[in-house]
Amino acid sequence: MLAIQISQTGGPEVMQAVDLPVPKPGPSQILVRNEAVGLNFIDTYMRSGLYPAPLPFVLGSEGAGVVEAAGDGVTRFQPGDRVGYGSGPLGAYAEFHVVSEDRAAHLPDGISTRTAAAAMLKGMTAEYLLRRCYPLQPGETALIWAASGGTGSILSQWAKAIGALVIGCVGSPAKAELAQAHGCDHVILYKTEDVAARVREITGGVGAQVSYDGVGKASFDASLKSLARRGMLVSFGNASGPAPTVEPLALMRSGSLYLTRPTMADYVTTRKEHDDSAAALFEVIQSGAVKIEIGAEFPLRDACKAHEALQAGETVGSTLLIP
Repeated sequence: MLAIQISQTGGPEVMQAVDLPVPKPGPSQILVRNEAVGLNFIDTYMRSGLYPAPLPFVLGSEGAGVVEAAGDGVTRFQPGDRVGYGSGPLGAYAEFHVVSEDRAAHLPDGISTRTAAAAMLKGMTAEYLLRRCYPLQPGETALIWAASGGTGSILSQWAKAIGALVIGCVGSPAKAELAQAHGCDHVILYKTEDVAARVREITGGVGAQVSYDGVGKASFDASLKSLARRGMLVSFGNASGPAPTVEPLALMRSGSLYLTRPTMADYVTTRKEHDDSAAALFEVIQSGAVKIEIGAEFPLRDACKAHEALQAGETVGSTLLIP
């Protein structure tokens, strides 16, 4: 099978298209024939070595397709079932991928494998951020960074459906239009505007109750300065590099703020947590409250080009790799 593997960490150039044997599912595992694979910033963290893993390895944690085979003891799936997955393990950048049956979800009618591959990791991330990490309430203000991106566009739409005032941060006027189409009540161009000052202006000086920040280094200070008293900064990504360290006293001086650095793995630790998260995602998609935008598709063999586009800020919505 075709797979995209790295044997050393670094830039997009370290990714290699290789021919590997089709894996076999072990006990409680299924073999998925991928029809689409999701591209995520975490893939770039793994590739660069920011998140270390034993080398060599095949990249990718998100995809969707059809069950090709089931291992011993599998009770939830059978060959021919349509499934999606978004919480690993590594190895999705391939024509076939072995996944634990506890880490996969049946796809409801009306949700294509392309939609699932574009939504599983990003959408389940949005689910735990909005509903469990900081449970957003109607009437609260949420600041959402990279609001035109894959996760940001889902966060924005879902936050709006909850009834929050949604302020999106984006890097260009074109992306601002997309963010508004995805439910943002206000959009800030963070490269040319003072984000914290605009947030204060929009909220009458109060600030945002929460900042969902997947950008990291470049946005961290502005996120903190944008928060209301007792607000929470949810720093869930490092698109611009790891966020800086912060002294606890700085949180006190800025209004008794909260800071958390979550990862989805700690919110889908059990089969029930995983299933509930996926079910909530499918529900908001099927209701029409959240629309999944696929901004670009690349052949799997061109994963290097896809990574270059993602890191250059040239992508909007979700990007897919097609085996």
